[in-house]
Amino acid sequence: MGALRVILVGLLLLSSLGVNAGEKLLRGLGPEPDSLDIHLAQGVAALNVLRDLREGLMTLSVDGMPTLGAAESMLVEAGGLRVIFTLRQDLRWSDGTSLEASDFVRGWQRAVTPATAASTAQLLDVVENARDIRFGEAAVETLGIRALDTQTLEVRLTRPLPWLKWLLAHPLTYPLAEGQQKQRLGPFNGAYKLQSWVPNDRLVLQRNPYFHSHQSVAIERVDYLPVPNPNTELNLFRAGNLHITETIPPARYNWLLENYPQELQVQPYLGTFFLGLNLRRPPLADNPGLRQALSLAIDRDKLTRLVLAAGEQPANSLVPPGISGYSAATFDIELDSQLEREQQALELYQSAGYSKAKPLRLELRINSSATHRRTALAVAAMWKQTLGVITQIVNEEWKVFVNNRRQGVVTEVFRGGWIGDYPDPTTFLALFSSDNVQNWSAYKSSRYDNLLDLAGAEMDPELRQQILQRAESQLLKDMPMIPLYYYVSRHLVNQRVSGYMGNTLDIHLSRYLSLEAAP
Repeated sequence: MGALRVILVGLLLLSSLGVNAGEKLLRGLGPEPDSLDIHLAQGVAALNVLRDLREGLMTLSVDGMPTLGAAESMLVEAGGLRVIFTLRQDLRWSDGTSLEASDFVRGWQRAVTPATAASTAQLLDVVENARDIRFGEAAVETLGIRALDTQTLEVRLTRPLPWLKWLLAHPLTYPLAEGQQKQRLGPFNGAYKLQSWVPNDRLVLQRNPYFHSHQSVAIERVDYLPVPNPNTELNLFRAGNLHITETIPPARYNWLLENYPQELQVQPYLGTFFLGLNLRRPPLADNPGLRQALSLAIDRDKLTRLVLAAGEQPANSLVPPGISGYSAATFDIELDSQLEREQQALELYQSAGYSKAKPLRLELRINSSATHRRTALAVAAMWKQTLGVITQIVNEEWKVFVNNRRQGVVTEVFRGGWIGDYPDPTTFLALFSSDNVQNWSAYKSSRYDNLLDLAGAEMDPELRQQILQRAESQLLKDMPMIPLYYYVSRHLVNQRVSGYMGNTLDIHLSRYLSLEAAP
């Protein structure tokens, strides 16, 4: 009776504020989620849905900063090597069963188990024995996490981690219910539970009455619509069938600024778009000069200003701006103009044995997206004009594209990109360490790996940043990927949506949003 009273009081409060609690929120998702398994999901679409369905020890606030989630308190001891968490008293799974500290142990152990093949398992390498477990050199029970009792959790680290709170809000670190093998159908411990998933149509999320803060969740139902075409998304938004879009169509920024100035939300975004180069096979393997030529031939200013035209910035580094204390390395700092870059590109191209009479032939793979296709066409045209490269663009459905990119058998050049999981250079640089499963280029450099290890052991923040800059310089010299531009987040948000706040990670949990009643 008490819980019912709380719910009724909450609904009356929302009504008094002019909020329509019974109306569903319609959100654009971009491509279909690749998985809703917390350890297998890779794409932004999947992670956005998972953050509504589940919660870690930490979560993200309305402004995108880490804050206590399932944990009620966090105590750091032993110089940052031992962390004690006390869980909230009222934690329940969406089926009503108790959520206990052992559920986090189970989840973390599954994350680093080799058979799981978690794409982001390396993020947990700072946890005691995690790396040895990933490589099959230690038993999973030795992982540095244990339940001291049903509500108390101990985590042991090999070194202090500046971004630990961010890591604890990542889906990789979410808990796992006993006996739960597949993550898609729950139970869930977030603000919402998954009611249904019709592929290529919608994912329906229903408010979770067992969520610890369910009284503050205003919207009863959230529908995520997978719409990979930005023009289709715009049409749905204009027709009132979407409240929030995942993106905006390329080259429509000025029109939207004029026609939807209140709805258009463009913010800095901690992410870099790049082209990955497969170093497992010729012609790109063992040919850094050719890879440099392909990079230098691309006019990034023209690409961002004329082709994308939505606020993106040209990228000459992997690590984007916006990380405090870090100055990114760049690959062409000594070149003053695009003309000089193109002249050097042609020299390197010819030194690699190619010419306009004997052109290089490449396949450029992208997933289905109007923006990616426009980008690929522009890059192919620049390569053709400057070097004479003949490029075939291969457009694949997202899951096929991800599989081909991971296997690296048929790929040559592929659409890449990364959104930072936390505000530190390593969230980008670690992608290209030799043992990272997301190192889709198969880049291997002992010097690069050693620099990352050295930075990981360095306690002086300034010296650590200098070491990471040296690592990025080495990466850009070897050029296993070609940075093109720094992302911006671009959404249309209906004026009835309240609680939406821009942030550099572009994460907007539905639990913080509400819909004002229609006039």
